[in-house]
Amino acid sequence: IAANFAAMPSRYVYKWEIVQTVVNGSLYYTYSVCNIDSTEQDNWVRTTFIQRRPGTTRVSVELHFIVRDCNTFEGASVACKETFNLYLSEADADVGTNFRKGQFRKVATIAPDEVTRGRVLKVNMETRIVGPLSRKGFYLAFQDMGACVALLSVRVYYKTCPSTVQSLAAFPETVADALREVEGACVKNAVSQATPRIYCTAEGEWVVPVGQCQCLAGYETTGESCQVCKPGYFKPSVSSKFCQVCPDNTKPSAAGATECQCEEGFFRSPSDPPTSPCSAPPSAPRDLSATTLSAEGRMQLSWSPPLVTGGRSDLTYSVVCELCDEASCVPCGEKIRFEPGPTDLEEPAVIVTDLDSHLNYTFTVESHSGVSHFGTERQTVNPPKVTLIHLDDRGPTSLSLSWTLSRRPPAHINHRYELMYRRKRDVTTYTVLILEKTSVQINDLTPDTTYMFRVQAMSPEGHPGSYSVEHEFHTSPLGTSRHKVYRIPVCILLGRVVIVHVFPLRRLSSRGRGGPEDPYFSTDQLKPLKTYVDPHMYEDPNIAIQKFVTEIDQSAISKQKVIGVGEFGEVFRGTMKTPGRGEVAVAIKTLKPGYSEKQRQDFLSEASIMGQFSHPNIIRLEGVVTKYKHIMIVTEYMENGALDTYLKDRDGEIPSYQLVGMLRGIAAGMKYLSDMSYVHRDLAARNVLVNSNLECKVSDFGLSRVLEDDAEGTYTTRGGKIPIRWTAPEAIAYRKFTSASDVWSFGIVMWEVMAFGERPYWDMSNHEVMKAINEAFRLPAPMDSPSAIYQLMLQCWQQDRAKRPRFSDIVNILDKLLRSPESLKPIADFDPRVSIRLPSTSGCDGTMFRSVPEWLESIKMSQYNESFARAGITTMEQVLALRHEDIRNIGVRLPGHMKRIAYSILGLKDETSSLSVFAV
Repeated sequence: IAANFAAMPSRYVYKWEIVQTVVNGSLYYTYSVCNIDSTEQDNWVRTTFIQRRPGTTRVSVELHFIVRDCNTFEGASVACKETFNLYLSEADADVGTNFRKGQFRKVATIAPDEVTRGRVLKVNMETRIVGPLSRKGFYLAFQDMGACVALLSVRVYYKTCPSTVQSLAAFPETVADALREVEGACVKNAVSQATPRIYCTAEGEWVVPVGQCQCLAGYETTGESCQVCKPGYFKPSVSSKFCQVCPDNTKPSAAGATECQCEEGFFRSPSDPPTSPCSAPPSAPRDLSATTLSAEGRMQLSWSPPLVTGGRSDLTYSVVCELCDEASCVPCGEKIRFEPGPTDLEEPAVIVTDLDSHLNYTFTVESHSGVSHFGTERQTVNPPKVTLIHLDDRGPTSLSLSWTLSRRPPAHINHRYELMYRRKRDVTTYTVLILEKTSVQINDLTPDTTYMFRVQAMSPEGHPGSYSVEHEFHTSPLGTSRHKVYRIPVCILLGRVVIVHVFPLRRLSSRGRGGPEDPYFSTDQLKPLKTYVDPHMYEDPNIAIQKFVTEIDQSAISKQKVIGVGEFGEVFRGTMKTPGRGEVAVAIKTLKPGYSEKQRQDFLSEASIMGQFSHPNIIRLEGVVTKYKHIMIVTEYMENGALDTYLKDRDGEIPSYQLVGMLRGIAAGMKYLSDMSYVHRDLAARNVLVNSNLECKVSDFGLSRVLEDDAEGTYTTRGGKIPIRWTAPEAIAYRKFTSASDVWSFGIVMWEVMAFGERPYWDMSNHEVMKAINEAFRLPAPMDSPSAIYQLMLQCWQQDRAKRPRFSDIVNILDKLLRSPESLKPIADFDPRVSIRLPSTSGCDGTMFRSVPEWLESIKMSQYNESFARAGITTMEQVLALRHEDIRNIGVRLPGHMKRIAYSILGLKDETSSLSVFAV
């Protein structure tokens, strides 16, 4: 300890002195002071400059001292004390002998456990924690105010948790100034889903490891390291398991193998795990025979299993029927039936029905297993060509067609077919059907009208082949009956037609959607491209309800609990009894009593919109109840509620990869809506619902409208509120909405998700938001947001809507990021100062807060008043010195609260904290 006498008031004569003192037989040099006869004592002694180790925010000060009992002095002043004070001053450099009491802050008053009354000196030992420390070094000072005290020793120290390796994770030496969570790193050739963590206690001990590192594929745990698998062994995945011997029918593996390759002629099915043995395709079935049954047109085919099964148990059979002549073979068509079916047969027998007399049928039976496709070489990569289209049947409003192929595809390859047809006089508008079979019945045609048809086959992967030549067929006039058309050569148009546009225009039936009499919706083969129909186009809104929505009997609905209140009434959680599905959980929107007809129509219009959608990321409409007094809309039940609330409750708990997966689901739902020429207009996290599997589904179609069929594809509103914070600038300025404006809104949703439900633009007014956007300001990157995600946000916020990505582009980008998790590791540049420029969060009016409680109240963190007081943080100067770890040690544990407090402190430090917006 170095005493500093220069700072002493000149009027005081007696000061701290270096004195030799014998304590219990040992000689000590002590700093002593004993001015008990004088009043108003203020005697100081100060240490030399003590350098702080980086990362150390607190130190322990251990004092050994002696205090005399005031009662042992005759005539001592009444001001005699038996305590002294410990002070602290931080500095970035040694100030030498310059000493200013105002630079020191009091740490503690030191009182002895025992005072010395006789000749035996009582030595006391006290330890005090000093901090938080943030500068390069510090001084300690001791103030005497009238005691008789001797300082024997002052020891300043800190504890550390030593570097260690636990559960394949290495943790560095860490200063143990408080209970602290320390991040580690997996040892070489080991990884962990989450960063491994462990706690360092104030006593320098490691406790409570969190997370576990596991050896990479091809490595196994040996002690606290990962060693490569030996030759002939393998390990297929990241796990804590050991390497295992290669399975049967595999080649010997090299060191570090993640799987063992199959020997020549042996394979693995895509569903087989790498630990399973390799197997061979089965040989052909044997002894095929046919037996005529008693019923007319029925026959049983039977055969013996193959001699070689390849070592697999998933053996199945398929049967193909053809009508062959000397030139070629054609499929038997749908008329021939198989019991139980033509494919995936587990037993070596099948019954064939509806056979015609005096015809030669050719049946082919094939055996299959999970590796059959590996053993069969594909004849060609291109799908077969449609050589001829046949007219099988016709009527005034329908035509039945079938077609033949240039070659018969293998039984295990399932081709699809694209049929395009148009009226002969209309060369621009086609209807497109995607079919699974080589025949189709087309309904809803115009009587006595000529139609043009052409077909192309598509591979299972969706690659198209070449189109057939265009064929011409004519519907019957009205009043004529349907008649069978036998294979008469049809007229073939020379040349081909270049398709400019494909419009899926179909007249909807007047019956309810999906009814048994509606061929448009009930025929499995007919899958035309759908376009959204605006229910407001109908003069009678009830027609839209009948077309698009299923009516539910009220007795099937049971309401259980109110879960919310909507614009029209309460929302209940309940159950619905359905045939085949049993009792399912549903959400039930109700219309409050006393409604008008206009309110009823507005309420049900959302159902007629939802009823047209079918996508895993769009909220599913179960149906409506309209034939009773209490009108209800019934949808699927989403257990986790609105996305914004769900994220707020889990601030910082969900990893970025999972958040991006949730965004991908929302984007897929919006792509589906965009493909149907549909604009949502109110896309926000509050209008996205989350189920128990964390699947996100777009909901709330109250503001939505269809795109008009013009070049701009816009919708002009006729009033109504616009959600400014989520809406594109052109939609705000001109009240016109497009899919591009939905993309802007999706960018805001991305920001909400990565910011765990924070309100976009915080407490700025709508006017301030519009002004900021028009001046090219954009929201900053949320904390810990992947850089790739923030760049996608900025693309969605392009001022020129033509430059924004489409939802199909967004889905592709997110898919690419999810397939490559490494691309999510770079974090966007984050400047917390731009995120808190709001009067309610940082005091940006330019005035300094007068007290810590006033500051905490301004950022809505008053619940931590006592925590700050207990930690000794009572002035704003101390607040400005706090660091992130200090905030945690004070007792702030919630990540969102820590973030808000840290942002505010940084905002207070910045001279430009009066800014209210932020620029890109």
